[in-house]
This record gives sequence, C-alpha cells and structure tokens, in this order.
Amino acid sequence: MARISTWVGIALAGALTLSLAGCSSTGGKRAEDARAAAAAEGKAAVNTPRWTFAMITHAGDGDTFWDIVQSGAKQAAAKDNIRFLYSHDDEGQQQAQLVDAAVDKKVDGIIVTLAKPDAVKASLARAREAGIPVVTVNSGSAESKEFGALTHIGQDETVAGEAVGEELNERGREKALCVLHEQGNVGHEQRCDGVVKTFDGTLVRLHVNGTSMPDVQSAIEARLQSDPGLDAVVTLGAPYADTAVKAREGAGSDAEIDTFDLNAKVAAGLEDGSLGFAVDQQPYLQGYQAVDLLWLYRYNADVLGGGRPVLTGPQIVTGDDAAELREYTRRGTR
Repeated sequence: MARISTWVGIALAGALTLSLAGCSSTGGKRAEDARAAAAAEGKAAVNTPRWTFAMITHAGDGDTFWDIVQSGAKQAAAKDNIRFLYSHDDEGQQQAQLVDAAVDKKVDGIIVTLAKPDAVKASLARAREAGIPVVTVNSGSAESKEFGALTHIGQDETVAGEAVGEELNERGREKALCVLHEQGNVGHEQRCDGVVKTFDGTLVRLHVNGTSMPDVQSAIEARLQSDPGLDAVVTLGAPYADTAVKAREGAGSDAEIDTFDLNAKVAAGLEDGSLGFAVDQQPYLQGYQAVDLLWLYRYNADVLGGGRPVLTGPQIVTGDDAAELREYTRRGTR
C-alpha cells in the first residue's frame, strides 16, 4: 500500500500454513495449492476430528467490526474442519453466562474477548478446570496470561492510541475529542490514554450512549458547537465515524474526523476526504488466527506468542490506501 505505517510486528496467518506445508519441493507446493483451493471453496483442508470451537465476544448489536472478525473465524473453521459457534453480549455478566454455557456444552476450545475482564474471570477459571483451551482476542491482552489463556491475538490498545497521537501531531492538530461509546470497556480507556501519551495537544473525552446513533450524533454535535477549538474528533469504532461526520456537518465545524477500525464506509470516507485516517487492527486476522491457533493446539500442542500477545496492529491507513482497501472491505475481510 502507498502509505501504511506499521507500529508493531505482525504475525501473519500465512506463516502458520507454511510451517505445516514445508513447500521446499514441487510436491509441497501442490499440497499447499490444494489446501488453499479447498479453503476457498469452504471445504476442510485437513482430516483432523470435527472439533467445536465457541467464540464469545462483547459485541453490541449492529457492530460491523465483529462481522469481519466472524468472517475470518469462519474461513479458518471451514479450512480446519471446525464447527464454529458464535455468541455475544455487551454486558459483562451476560458474556460470562455465554462462556459458562460453552463450558457446559464441553466445547473443544473457547475464544473470548476481555473488554470487561473481571466479569468473565470466574467463567474462564471453569473452562480451565474443564480442560478447555482458551484464546483471548481483541481486548484483554494484559489479563490474558493471568486468566490462563494460551495466547492473546489483537493489538495493544495503548500502543494504538500512541500511534493516533503521533498522527494527530503530524497533521498539526491541537485539540482532539476522544469519543468513548461503551461504558466500562477498558480497551477504550486505554486507547484514549495512549493518545494522551504522544499527542502534543489537548485531549478531551466524551462518553456517549453507543447503542443509540442519534444520541451519539447529538452529543458530538453539541460538544463541537460548545468548543470551537476542537480540530479533531477520534471515534473508537468504525460505525461511529460516519455519525461523527454528520455531527460535524450539523455543528458547522471544520474538525477532522478520524477513527479506530475499518469497514466499507470508512474506506469510502477516506477516499472522499470526509475522514482523515483510520487505525486498522485487522479484525479478519484476529478471527482467523484465533481459530487456527486453537486448531494447532488441539492438533499439535503448538502455541504462538512465547507468552506475549500476537499483534495484528495497529496500522494507520489514509486516503492513499483507500482504493486498494475498497475491494477487501466490500467482501468483508478488512
């Protein structure tokens, strides 16, 4: 891509496949091609048992980010002959109950987010006692090892925030609004904290009701109207970027709208200039790697990360990258 700044090393999914394929000969290449073709057709590329993996996230209804995570997870599940179950709830206690339900079903592996880690800690202890391997994904890198997970897959939220602060500096911004749309989500606070660490200007936090886009729009619009010094708005999820653009228009503000995460609308906004930049943490890769790593553990007791998170971001993407990203966002993989 023309302009993607990578802040951290990224463990690529292809490395896993290559490690299994051993493509040092023509025969290895043919086998690899056969596996790739089978995966593309939704067919299993392995003859391992039909294991069941459950993914339980803190996603709210209508969040396109989690559609992309699921897209990656389902692709890996098809390749690995996995029965994939997905459930979600943005309330911590309800998410814990979903984890408990997966344990009671005696699934062969659990993938879980730790946006509200204390709420699911006891449930993950039950999973350990039942001998069910766990991979954490997206949020909770600090708690993952403590809770007994094999590894964590995602971006470091503080590092991602630091990347945003640096980008705001490069763009000459002086006062930014950080819009937090989910109360109690530790990852969101870490993102804003990260911005503060590197941003030379002033950061103002705004907590909004993320379950109601009209409320989000009116809250951002009111803040922009009351504080004309704000020259940037940073949303913490792709679905909120378009709402922030509408709020800017309603307020008659010139503030730049930037966002964490990527979807088709964000790519279009980067291309038409209504958005400044986005932070991509590659959710497709998070879902794909989570399933693939659990399969590797069940099949060969393999674990990646060496006790540290497997990082999938952050990457800063701008309008220079939008045309290339458009194809991937439309098919639901970026």
